[in-house]
Amino acid sequence: MEKAKSRRQRWGIVVLTVGLTAVGAISTMAAPPPLIPRKLLFGNPEKAQPRLSPDGTRLLYLAPDKGVLNVWIRTAGKDDDRVVTADTLRGIRIAFWAEDNVHILYMQDKGGDENWHIYAVNLKDNSVRDLTPYENVQASPVATDPSFPNELLVQMNKRDPRAMDLFNINLTTGEARLVGENPGNVVGWVPDNNFKVRGAYAATAEGGFELLVRDNEDEPFRSLIVWGPDDQGQPYGFTPDGTAIYVGDSRESNVSRLKAIDLKTKQETVLAEDPKVDLGDVMIHPAKHHVEAVSFNYDRNRWRVLDSAVAADFAVLGKLGEGEFSIVSRDHADHRWIVAYDTDTRPARYYTYDRDTKEPAFLFTTRPDLEEYDLAAMKFVEVTTRDGLVLPAYLTLPPGVEPKNLPLVLDVHGGPWARDTWGYNGEVQWMANRGWAVLQVNYRGSTGFGKSFVNAGNKEWGRKMQDDLTDAVRWAISKGYADSTKVAIYGGSYGGYAVLAGAAFTPDLYVCGVDIVGPSNIMTLIAAVPPYWQPLLRLFHHRVGDPATEEAMLKERSPLFSANKIRVPLLIGQGANDPRVKQAESEQIVAALKASEQYVEYVVYPDEGHGFARPENRLDFYGKSEKFLNKYLGGRLEN
Repeated sequence: MEKAKSRRQRWGIVVLTVGLTAVGAISTMAAPPPLIPRKLLFGNPEKAQPRLSPDGTRLLYLAPDKGVLNVWIRTAGKDDDRVVTADTLRGIRIAFWAEDNVHILYMQDKGGDENWHIYAVNLKDNSVRDLTPYENVQASPVATDPSFPNELLVQMNKRDPRAMDLFNINLTTGEARLVGENPGNVVGWVPDNNFKVRGAYAATAEGGFELLVRDNEDEPFRSLIVWGPDDQGQPYGFTPDGTAIYVGDSRESNVSRLKAIDLKTKQETVLAEDPKVDLGDVMIHPAKHHVEAVSFNYDRNRWRVLDSAVAADFAVLGKLGEGEFSIVSRDHADHRWIVAYDTDTRPARYYTYDRDTKEPAFLFTTRPDLEEYDLAAMKFVEVTTRDGLVLPAYLTLPPGVEPKNLPLVLDVHGGPWARDTWGYNGEVQWMANRGWAVLQVNYRGSTGFGKSFVNAGNKEWGRKMQDDLTDAVRWAISKGYADSTKVAIYGGSYGGYAVLAGAAFTPDLYVCGVDIVGPSNIMTLIAAVPPYWQPLLRLFHHRVGDPATEEAMLKERSPLFSANKIRVPLLIGQGANDPRVKQAESEQIVAALKASEQYVEYVVYPDEGHGFARPENRLDFYGKSEKFLNKYLGGRLEN
């Protein structure tokens, strides 16, 4: 689901987060629905990610050209669609307007190596310029601003692979001017409302974070807030007058709350909070810079309006559909919005919305052919663990069959500092359509449910975090949903680790497992992190373990060293260019399994990284996964 952004684009900071609620009555059909072709679920969308130009006269979106996702534009109210980029390999997945109405900016890497380049398309002459033409350098946008239409703030590590410096790039000339040199601990930069760098988000030696601020760019930074490794906090931007800064902060609370903190006095004002969950999306006015609305998400995402000027708009949008909505694009005048709707039983839908008339108009759905099929409903449930922790989870049952004694796939989210949410999920729909129940569990260590829930996962990889998954499976069996002899575990990244850990540490619980880019040895995982993650290693040591002092524990929690205990067949998928979980993580567990004569299927994609982006590779791997899971779970199979 797309998240709300202000017109001043903020890409933020990437930081490497048996009682139950009744499922309710579930109607059954006379027969299972038609088989959904994998191509409709995992091929390219027909259209995606629409964005209004700043002047509101044009629209960009992503769509295939010759089978590869590229950037298209059209004039509002016309059918003059044309493609403006010419990617022929990996496809473009991130694109946005510059504030000048002339340039479209997009990001691309090589084969999934995550060394992102930022490109600018000049719509006057269709020329394309690489704004960050540096080898083995990762670049990412930080902000644009309507008052500075010819400029872009970008962070990149071209001076030092370990440090993201901040640059102001001129869109006309391509000149990159250093405006923030990273001393080594900064993981994100915060510009003020005059596009000056007056905030920095830095990692601390203790594994926490510190918010640094200054009154102008000629002064040194000073400390405003220090978060310990067990706290949660992040900046969202400066208040309209620039004297305070908006932050999410959990220091005096279990949950992250929205605050405005005065830069000089440090006086704090709580603007929004929820006693149960952390702050979610924060919607800030594009020109006036005040907070308009925030969201909170326990089972579903719900908005709370803080600015009465948008109350009527949110009331209209809340009645438009049964799904969750978010504002994903706005024009400079703030008269026109693009609104995304997400629901569990259909792919994303987009609408344009006129704030003057309060009239929404349907724009497109991402996968229109999929709307002809019956998709499975996702139900929120709660699972209580053996030590009394309540896990928010989602259960999806295959339509058209009695919800009893079903084959079950435990689908484990990655991160692990992330979470599962309600809404459309192509993998879940694929599994349910094949006849398998799907259980997604927010195990301890997942983010969004307060810091005590996150911290309950500290140094519990392979232990209590894995116990949560085991308890969830046993819950599904005890409730009669799952056949205890037909349970598979499936996941990517940390979810892939959980697959290997489940097979090694609870070998009698599962009949098979599918691991996608999952680490097998925590020691080698930590040793091989990308250089730009170096400032975050102390946090990783705090949450997972320190190889220098906890080697025995980390080896014990690493599936590689218990590979001889694995008795269930595994399918392992890996991207050769993965910078986070290197190919060696999969190679070493595959070698160990083969040495002990355990069954394993292994596939490596030479043009992929941390996950599979190219539709050809996705379709190939999901085809292999479907045959593999069908062999051990039964169900339906596409030829």
